[in-house]
Amino acid sequence: MRKFALHEKGGIIQELDATLCTVRIRIPAGIITPKQMSGIGKIAEKFSAGVHLTTRQTAELFHVKPEDLEKVVKALEKNGTPLGAEKSEIVNVTACPGTDRCKYAQFDSIALALALDKKHFGRDMPIKARIAISACPNSCMSEKLNEIGITGVVRPYRIPGTCTGCGTCTHYCREDAIAIKNGVIKLDEDACVHCGMCIHSCPFHIIKSDPPAYHITVGGKRGRHPKIGKHFVTVRSPETVDLCIEKIVQWIYRRAWGDLLLPDQLDDIGFDAFRTDVINSLPPEEIVSG
Repeated sequence: MRKFALHEKGGIIQELDATLCTVRIRIPAGIITPKQMSGIGKIAEKFSAGVHLTTRQTAELFHVKPEDLEKVVKALEKNGTPLGAEKSEIVNVTACPGTDRCKYAQFDSIALALALDKKHFGRDMPIKARIAISACPNSCMSEKLNEIGITGVVRPYRIPGTCTGCGTCTHYCREDAIAIKNGVIKLDEDACVHCGMCIHSCPFHIIKSDPPAYHITVGGKRGRHPKIGKHFVTVRSPETVDLCIEKIVQWIYRRAWGDLLLPDQLDDIGFDAFRTDVINSLPPEEIVSG
């Protein structure tokens, strides 16, 4: 990783008033202790800075004087909330609450985010690369609008001959993907987003599911021309997710260039061929869908 001078680092942002700076803080998955939060407040007070909570689950100290930057960065490091990233690098990895708190979650999104952040945060890239994780298709983190997105999914199925046809699940399905015909559940596979709400709603526990899986997308973006990321692969384990993300990051590093955002150059840098190569390299039993 190339060494940067302090003023070159992505976490240091020049403000509209060029005599002042904003300092972005690294807070993986937005998880912070009360002590660290208090520490950020004390640092802000000491250097007469303001505090801004960002959309990427981080915080920023704003109106920082350039002559205070080194002291601020050292204080943040000591507080366990070090300098963040903003330029052509992998920035703060974001995640929803996951199975730690959310009843709709399919996996531990925070643990995955912390692992990916530890491995990839701050890696020098030709473009800015964001990784976001939602543990279910409710997509609270808008992960499909990020360069790399991971969504938790689960495929429902019913046990034949045991369904009573009560229709409870049809009232919970937000996609109108379930219908009761002649007392039998009919699932519209094309409409189903694999959120698992029907599974939890069944009063007789007749609707079951495959183990939760990880749906990976590449090439999403927000901004003035938002775009949904393309489906890359859906896999069964966090270990395979880690392998896929490593391959995607390396591919972006080798093939992308800085004049365009990733979604605007996917075709030019061979996304489809790359995707096929990665899928073919994975153990078949790990792939839920190609």
